[in-house]
Amino acid sequence: MIPQRWRTPFNFLVIASIAMPIGFAAWTSLLNNFAIERVAFTGVEIGILQSLREVPGFLAFTVVFVLLVIREQRFAVISVAIFGLGTALTGFLPTEYGLYFTAVLMSIGFHYFETIRQSLSLQWLSKEEAPQMLGRLIAIGSMTSLVAFSCVWLLLEIFAFDYMWIYLLAGGASILLAVAMAGFPHFESQIPQRKTLVLRQRYWLYYGLTFLSGARRQIFMVFAGFLMVEKFGYTAANIAALFLINHLFNWFFAERIGDLIGRIGERRALTIEYVGLVGVFTMYAFVDNAYLAAGLYIVDHMFFAFAIAIKTYLQKIADPADLASTAGVSFTINHIAAVVIPAVLGIVWITSPSAVFLVGTAFALCSLILSQNVPRSPGEGNEVIWGRVAKV
Repeated sequence: MIPQRWRTPFNFLVIASIAMPIGFAAWTSLLNNFAIERVAFTGVEIGILQSLREVPGFLAFTVVFVLLVIREQRFAVISVAIFGLGTALTGFLPTEYGLYFTAVLMSIGFHYFETIRQSLSLQWLSKEEAPQMLGRLIAIGSMTSLVAFSCVWLLLEIFAFDYMWIYLLAGGASILLAVAMAGFPHFESQIPQRKTLVLRQRYWLYYGLTFLSGARRQIFMVFAGFLMVEKFGYTAANIAALFLINHLFNWFFAERIGDLIGRIGERRALTIEYVGLVGVFTMYAFVDNAYLAAGLYIVDHMFFAFAIAIKTYLQKIADPADLASTAGVSFTINHIAAVVIPAVLGIVWITSPSAVFLVGTAFALCSLILSQNVPRSPGEGNEVIWGRVAKV
């Protein structure tokens, strides 16, 4: 039972930031080895799986219709429970179509929850505190992932647990935390959210940055880890250790990065991120050393926290009543490329892994160019430097 004084909106977000990484840490760290060792996947099948996994993200705009019948906060709880169920079942279905099914089930919960979490965070946090608090939530999630990856490593290396039991434990923990979230009272938003699909011309730069972010991130999520296993022979325990280092960094620095974004502004923060990613993806394309590849993997993940700047940019330019609907639309835009890219680049991977990462370089360059159009002080009526659209 959660004490009454702890039942605050921010603590709801904190528990949510713990529930999701527990299951996702197990799912991601084991996926490539489970797929190759138990299901005999090649780059083609892993690309198909990742494309299928992103379909729920592509359909995230439908969240606005679900909110007509289910309150936003309650839907977040249901989504975490669905995610946990999909994770728990993964090890019990070690076949091609079984893995496709559990990945999609897990993904439904994951993507609907992430859509709702973005919306609730931007509604419940003020513009002044949002960058630092969003960074703190990332740090909490990373600390949780740090513990989860440590447990995965121990269960694999010390106790020789089968993949099935690790998936079951992680998914079950997420379900239990969903039950804890259900014990919170309902928190009303200060501004009622529109229950219709909202697409506004003046948000065009936010949509563009979101699209490119989704395309670029898919290349990292799908193929960077696969490179480690296929080219450099990393074991599941090695991958778990790599994730440990990534989340250790976020634990220490995510809140500080959020604070930095609040001080230097969104345009400078995004410039730092995209310049770094141009270099990282280009080096991925030609890396032949396992240790250098691991270093690139860590640096790549380091830049994830800078994505806070896209969210705070939206918070500053958007009509507050648009946040729930725009969160759903943005996740759909984020996943337009994500549905196609893994499958298409999975085929490219067979003949040229380098070309896959050079595509990532191109996306990072496009993002860098677009980010220079973010004003120093974005707001309603001051969404862009060039290409301004009248407020509608």
